[in-house]
Amino acid sequence: MNSSKYLACAAVVLILLFGAGAHAEQKSLRIATEGTYPPFSYLENGQLTGFDVDIAKALCERIQARCEIISQGWDGMIPGLMSGKYDAVVASMAITEERKQKIDFTDKYYATPARFIAEKSAGISDTSVAGMAGKVIGVQGSTTQGSYLEDFYKDSEIKVYKTVDDAAMDLANGRLDAVFSDSAILYPWLQTSLGACCDFVGQEVRDDKYFGVGKGIGVRKEDQALRGELDTAIKALLADGTYQRINQKYFPFAIY
Repeated sequence: MNSSKYLACAAVVLILLFGAGAHAEQKSLRIATEGTYPPFSYLENGQLTGFDVDIAKALCERIQARCEIISQGWDGMIPGLMSGKYDAVVASMAITEERKQKIDFTDKYYATPARFIAEKSAGISDTSVAGMAGKVIGVQGSTTQGSYLEDFYKDSEIKVYKTVDDAAMDLANGRLDAVFSDSAILYPWLQTSLGACCDFVGQEVRDDKYFGVGKGIGVRKEDQALRGELDTAIKALLADGTYQRINQKYFPFAIY
């Protein structure tokens, strides 16, 4: 084989080798979401879907990572991340100082206020601490909304539930006076036939100390490179319209 043919063959071999290596070295990430909170994450035909899931997939495509999205119960979300069970959390997790003691966050990828909902016939309009005195309020456990109620609504009876849907069901069945949660989680339930009984009451509740500055993607403190990649990817999704298309798929209003 003459030298030119030898060099050409060698070049092809090198391209194949480097190409295969590049494919083999593609990032593989495991991303946790919850799977029980439509429209953010829920099962449809046995598959995880929802706003959080679509955002996670778009981010993975942007950073060219192969991602596996898994369902994780809320109470174990941060411990699972810290122990290495997965690499990131895309689960509508509020960025708070308390959580930042344990994990790190990207910049926010959405921000919505907390709200109360109640039966339309209940006549509740004052959701201040004094206005809700003596009322029975449902809330999901291990949430910022739960901590807020426990710290301020001491004259109300606080009932803790595993999920917001469980609390909403008790509200519809007359066992609660109100439910307190993130407005974007409550909104889709209000659009259902069961939720037609109820509506938002009182004012939006915003408190950076409890609810943070928005919802961020949780990563381990040592994974600063991944955090940086995800921050860049969030900005790119906002800039090219991908984020807005996902937003409109699930909400008739902007949540960023």
